[in-house]
Amino acid sequence: MTADAPQPPNPSDFDALYRGDFEALSRNPQPTGAAPLPGIHLDRVPWDIGEEQPVVHTLEADGQIADEVLDIGCGPGENAIFLASRGYRVCGLDAAPTAIDIARDRARERGVAKDVEFAVADATDLGDYADRFTTVVDSALYHCFSEDQRHRYVAALHGACRPGALLHLVCFSDRVPDAFPGPYRIGEDNLRETLTGAGWAIRRLERSTYTTAMTRTDMEKQDDGPLTAAVAGLDTDARNRILAPAWLLTAERR
Repeated sequence: MTADAPQPPNPSDFDALYRGDFEALSRNPQPTGAAPLPGIHLDRVPWDIGEEQPVVHTLEADGQIADEVLDIGCGPGENAIFLASRGYRVCGLDAAPTAIDIARDRARERGVAKDVEFAVADATDLGDYADRFTTVVDSALYHCFSEDQRHRYVAALHGACRPGALLHLVCFSDRVPDAFPGPYRIGEDNLRETLTGAGWAIRRLERSTYTTAMTRTDMEKQDDGPLTAAVAGLDTDARNRILAPAWLLTAERR
């Protein structure tokens, strides 16, 4: 990667976003290689939907979660708080200190502060958590990393898990339109090669969606024509929230 190449979002960008600097990410070149999209104005953290991701809710209902759980890249903690409310021991880690502060506040407000641990951590270096977890939930972190970082990341997760642990990973897929703002788009081959190369055995890999905090109406108010056209081709949920095309992968730690 050259000095002029697009860079993946860094923790300071995310921390600024959680502090209310909603232009933080748009000031950087897009990791897809495109220039920053003109006229994109955020008024909220685009992935903070104020509740657990629907796919995480379904995984828990289907019996795919077991103690102890790592919510990696937990952000403001909604998935971790939901799982703690369901009786699991949960650890939420994120590189953005402001996100961790928000997560702790929300856990206290919802009465689960004693059941969930939040801490600032580098997801590519989890040496302090070796052999600890039985389940990992990655809800839209993998696609934030560059290729080199992804290899270090899944290796770090492998080291933080016990044999037989399950990793549930949701990331933007290669079907996300180029005009849609966001991180790297991930192809099937990338997931298969990166995970198996780090000692994970893939048990499921299927098309899914990731629920954003942005509605179709929000996006149609933006100034950018290509973005409006891209959003028109995406599905929405019952609350008009945009559903980004995603992968759902489940892998077992060997």
